[in-house]
Amino acid sequence: MTLHHLRSALLLAAILLPACIILLGCNHDSPESAHPAFPPVAVLAAKAVQKTVPTQLQEIGTVESFATVGIKSRVEGPLVAIHFKEGGYVERGQLLFTIDPRTFQAALDQAEANLARDQATAHQASVDEQRYSVLWRQGVGSRQQYDQSYAAAASSSALVAADRAAVESARLNLEFTRITAPVPGRTGSLQNHTGDLIKEDADNPMVTIAQIEPIYVSFSIPEKDLSEVRRNMEIHQLPVAAFLPGQAAAENGVLSFVDNTVNQATGTIILKGLFPNRDRRLWPGGFVNVRLTLGEIPNAILVPSQALQTGQQGQFVFVVGPGMKVSVHPVVAGPVIGGETVIERGVEAGATVVTDGQLRLMPGAVVRIKDSLAGGASP
Repeated sequence: MTLHHLRSALLLAAILLPACIILLGCNHDSPESAHPAFPPVAVLAAKAVQKTVPTQLQEIGTVESFATVGIKSRVEGPLVAIHFKEGGYVERGQLLFTIDPRTFQAALDQAEANLARDQATAHQASVDEQRYSVLWRQGVGSRQQYDQSYAAAASSSALVAADRAAVESARLNLEFTRITAPVPGRTGSLQNHTGDLIKEDADNPMVTIAQIEPIYVSFSIPEKDLSEVRRNMEIHQLPVAAFLPGQAAAENGVLSFVDNTVNQATGTIILKGLFPNRDRRLWPGGFVNVRLTLGEIPNAILVPSQALQTGQQGQFVFVVGPGMKVSVHPVVAGPVIGGETVIERGVEAGATVVTDGQLRLMPGAVVRIKDSLAGGASP
């Protein structure tokens, strides 16, 4: 290229460059270039609702029998009969075991015979005492004779009283050969069988009875909730619901016990609910989900719990506004009730909050509400 041609090319570039800059500047000011059109983000959403809701505590509980009684014999002898089915339900006063009564029947017969003999002796001593009393007052008998007859009568009377006590003791021992249930409940496994020699007050019970009507459910709550529980207990009786695993129907009872000490290792305190358990659905040792209702929150604002997000500044929700644009609303969350969370501050009733798809959102983003993230748009 010659020097002349090079100069001509530079001159042409100098003329065209400002025009290009002007054109590029015009294109930069175009709204379409400044803000590329992004498609709406598909999300799920729900309305914030206002209603009166209960304040509740949700815990895991353990079922405990109302009473557990180990049955032991109060007399010694061979076991001759068992009158119940192992593991069956027994009523209060139902006959459980029979110890061989023959030895105790013989002891009772002997005690009654001794009583009859000593009653006859006491009668004769009483008659002699009265006779010598008359003779002494008439001056015929001596004071010594009267004193001896009086002592003999008193001694015979005391002996009769001792015989009566021996008869009662023998009768009780005979009754103890029939062992009955002190409480109604479900029996456990048998530790003795017919023919065993039963010892008096043996180390191990013959059988154990667990009373299950009514029944307790024991659970623990954090120490921070204790003051609220005690405050509401002074106002009304607190209902407790127990849910068996895999079952929607609840067993209903009332709070009946608050322990007197907080466990310092766990920072919790033990509570117990008392349940009628008439259909015997609750079983000792089983685990249940416990719901303790303390009171009510009137006119509470609730949103689905999945709408809440957590950021550096705390919890927030995405609220769908005009033009289907979302904005971030910081919130103060209250208790969780079922699948909803009480919003104490930050959202008004009727607001539409995003419940799924938040990861693709930013303030000002346009959304499209769908029935499901894989389905069509909501009408």
